[in-house]
Amino acid sequence: MTPDFFATTPVTQLKGVGAAQAEKLARLGIHNLQDILFHLPFRYQDRTRLVPIGSTREGSEGLIQGRVLMADIVVRKRRSLICRIEDGTGQLNLRFFHFSASQKTQFQTGAIVRCYGEIRLTGFGKEMAHPEYRVLSGADEPIEAQLTAVYPATEGIQQPTLRKLSDQVLKLLGKAQSVAELLPVEAMHAAQWPTLTEALHYVHRPPAEAPVQALLDGSHKAQQRLALEELTAHHLSLLKLRKRVKEQCAQVIPAQSTLEQSLLASLAFTPTAAQQRVHQELCRDLQQSHPMLRLVQGDVGSGKTLVAARAAAMTIDAGYQVVMMAPTEILAEQHYHAFVEWFEPLGLTVAWLSGKLKGKKRNEQLALIQSGTAQMVVGTHALFQDEVDYRDLALVIIDEQHRFGVHQRMALKQKGQSEGMIPHQLIMTATPIPRTLAMSAYADLDTSVIDELPPGRTPVKTVVLESQRRLDVVDRVRHACLQGRQVYWVCTLIEESEVLQCQAAEDTAEQLKKFLPEIEIELVHGRLKPAQKADIMDRFKREEIQVLVATTVIEVGVNVPNASVMIIENPERLGLAQLHQLRGRVGRGTTESFCLLLYQKPLSKMGRERLEVMRETNDGFVIAEKDLHLRGPGEVLGTRQTGEMSFRIADLLRDETLLEESKQMAALLLERDPARSERLIQRWLGNAAQYGEV
Repeated sequence: MTPDFFATTPVTQLKGVGAAQAEKLARLGIHNLQDILFHLPFRYQDRTRLVPIGSTREGSEGLIQGRVLMADIVVRKRRSLICRIEDGTGQLNLRFFHFSASQKTQFQTGAIVRCYGEIRLTGFGKEMAHPEYRVLSGADEPIEAQLTAVYPATEGIQQPTLRKLSDQVLKLLGKAQSVAELLPVEAMHAAQWPTLTEALHYVHRPPAEAPVQALLDGSHKAQQRLALEELTAHHLSLLKLRKRVKEQCAQVIPAQSTLEQSLLASLAFTPTAAQQRVHQELCRDLQQSHPMLRLVQGDVGSGKTLVAARAAAMTIDAGYQVVMMAPTEILAEQHYHAFVEWFEPLGLTVAWLSGKLKGKKRNEQLALIQSGTAQMVVGTHALFQDEVDYRDLALVIIDEQHRFGVHQRMALKQKGQSEGMIPHQLIMTATPIPRTLAMSAYADLDTSVIDELPPGRTPVKTVVLESQRRLDVVDRVRHACLQGRQVYWVCTLIEESEVLQCQAAEDTAEQLKKFLPEIEIELVHGRLKPAQKADIMDRFKREEIQVLVATTVIEVGVNVPNASVMIIENPERLGLAQLHQLRGRVGRGTTESFCLLLYQKPLSKMGRERLEVMRETNDGFVIAEKDLHLRGPGEVLGTRQTGEMSFRIADLLRDETLLEESKQMAALLLERDPARSERLIQRWLGNAAQYGEV
């Protein structure tokens, strides 16, 4: 058997895998035997010890043992077999919807049953539905179980199937004694890492004497060995992307620009030192003949848009087109108005494109873009639709890039490809990226930080209150309005449904109008027509509206310096980054500003931690670091944008100590053996590697 046997043998060679099964496995990214070896358990079921029924908690899994008190067939909504057991610490029902007559006879009163499953709470107490179980010959029968691997699954492919398949491949691995070692062997040997074959056997089928806690928390040497290889593969893919970008051609944009100087002269303020520093970094990038790929991080209100506008002015002055894409209509409109205000007095045309723009108006904008009459184009994801043609696109600015699907960003980049030229890319985010994530996930991007707020900004004071104190909050709103201040009242719902969110906001607005009849209150949400939305926002800016009730549509981009109070309902349902974004809507003037977090009891542990962090700090980087620890890193390669980063075994927080070693391994491999690097990327990332190009 060659070391490449596993990578070149299709899954259909395994017992029980026909064409239909192979199609389902392909949905999990499993095509060959190597894919099964590297389809790693994401957790383990601990069947090594008995858990007393009295100490079990809802949602937890465990191995329990008890004496049968009764077994009966019950018909409520549907027919089920219920067996009640007890172990001296508590009682539990085992429920079976699919059962046979012989099963009922197994559960004789007094029989000892050992079972494994998930605990849920019902009106009849604790319950396990369809547990795995065994009737024992005696109460002291020893536990022979070990940690049981649980794999990522899909519809039609259950855990037993995945375990049987991995058993077959591990058996072959035992005979072959090797699978291709792709990391530098000398370095691995010097660091005393287990071999790849040893690590794979251990992780898929931990031996009976395996240290349970180490495997459960991912710190076992075998898991760390695989995590190191996976992190190295990620680094390699990013290094290759960076190399590929440097090999592409882009338009050279001169740093000296009359248009950019005119823009600066028209401003009523002077850019901060941090804005100046980042501008210089952009100038250096744009003067290169390969595409810029720069991420600009800056806290809410730090002035990222101006930095982008200066880069845009330089590009337009050099004779090219610029496009700016934002994730929401409201943020895109905000940018559009800013660019109109800055660019039109300089004789430039700014086009606007969004999904809601239809008919004649849309055709007019498309014509302006295609002819090059519009030098600056602002909009939402509508910017990369098929019928949009650019004249000579040289700079793409993407705001809050993590809010876009990767395919959308790829499409926009491809729009700008003409005659072998790739547009420069400037990516902006108000969500600070923790160092851990920047080191790994954004290694292919040059990073700039605007770490200074414009002068005159006042830090926002954050107060956490229980929702029962709603009337006190209403009094505070009245007081602020009578002093000439303005207020945001944000309604959040756990449901993703826009209809329900709007309904909640409508109810809140009606309630506030009853309590505060003397105050002008208005409502804004995602289902309003763009013109209505724009009108309400304009009236709020002109101080004709005192209280703006909104869904989270106002999270980004709204700038009203006179608004000094922000109330967020159900803040425990939002992530820290989103709460920080919302809070950034106030504190934009010189008046003392407040953010009131109105939470519902009972608070989960994570909810309490989030609110505590918000109360303690206004620093976006501290908040981002905490958010990373609470929620885990978002996927950066691949197509999902939130939740867990799609590592199979590595964890950026837990394995932070491996990052440096994996970077060194990646550099070594790329220099010595590019072909081996390619195989390593394919092993761990498959097709996801191409997504990093954006």
